[in-house]
Amino acid sequence: MNQNLKELKGENGALLSPILPENIKNYLIDIDGTITEDVPNEEPERMVTCEPFPDALETLNKWYDQGHIICFFTSRTEEHRSVTEAWLEKHNFKYHSLLMGKPRGGNYHWIDNHMVKATRFKGKFTDLILQEKTIEVFKP
Repeated sequence: MNQNLKELKGENGALLSPILPENIKNYLIDIDGTITEDVPNEEPERMVTCEPFPDALETLNKWYDQGHIICFFTSRTEEHRSVTEAWLEKHNFKYHSLLMGKPRGGNYHWIDNHMVKATRFKGKFTDLILQEKTIEVFKP
């Protein structure tokens, strides 16, 4: 079992999916348009030459060093994995995993049995702050 994961059991004593401690976050972070310019899959040659956003590199590496889990979740396809991994290494991004094949097109609505928090990237990485917003939830 991952040392960060806490074992959970249901009311009947059966094991449930483990969770991270409350002070550790699982960050799923897009690449194109979030940590670098927006490069479409149809122009893979740009994936090699694009530059990272400096505030993204600094912030994500800080979160990694604080013990948070950094997972890049990108719409790039498996055929782009090696160029993506090389680019992340070249620019010294610290991360734990890379998930390829995120659905394209935006308008994401993530449904999960675990708490999901979403933050829309709007051009600059900074520390996160708490704000109250209206969200969609399942009808009770």
